[in-house]
Amino acid sequence: MTDAAVRTVNVLYALRDGYFHRTAIDKRPVRGPVRVGWLGLAGDQQVDRRHGGLDRAVYVYADEDADWWSARLGREIPPGLFGENLRTTGLDVTGARVGEQWRVGDDLKLEVRGIRTPCDNLALRMGIDGFHLAFLRTGRVGAMCRVLSEGDVRAGDAIQSLVRPSHQVTLGRLARGDVTPEQMQELLDSGVPLTSSVRTKASRVAAAS
Repeated sequence: MTDAAVRTVNVLYALRDGYFHRTAIDKRPVRGPVRVGWLGLAGDQQVDRRHGGLDRAVYVYADEDADWWSARLGREIPPGLFGENLRTTGLDVTGARVGEQWRVGDDLKLEVRGIRTPCDNLALRMGIDGFHLAFLRTGRVGAMCRVLSEGDVRAGDAIQSLVRPSHQVTLGRLARGDVTPEQMQELLDSGVPLTSSVRTKASRVAAAS
């Protein structure tokens, strides 16, 4: 990872009507520094408890994946449009492995816990029916991260790779289902702490061998 950095820091701009309830997907860049605690960024909010928590405290999305979508859709994908907290540049988020750890700036330390599982509110936000399903199929879904060490974050902060596990299960592969039973067993045996959903999926796929 070379010259990886935070491009923007995004927090809640306004609550919007969603398919079933209000949604906090409308996030936009703010000037830092922004404090990041165990449950996420100061000034941010999750309406649905399933969208937050310790293992989903910070949502990271890459400029490179946003550019891919921009070319595909013929429209700009400005920071925060997908509801991400950190828009990064130079960081291979889709290629990140479950359990990968990053230092952001001086003190903030994040661990990749799993994929963003998009819902109908993303399709509503984009104005494209079924977009959340297409989003998932590409594997370019971004990283849901746990905060291992609290800290401040601002645009321009460097991102340093601290830990890259030896298993081969990346976020892209996990989202697309492009994993073999052997790879999932390797993940289970890696010693990386797993969320219940990732462990359940890994165990199911590994048992199919």
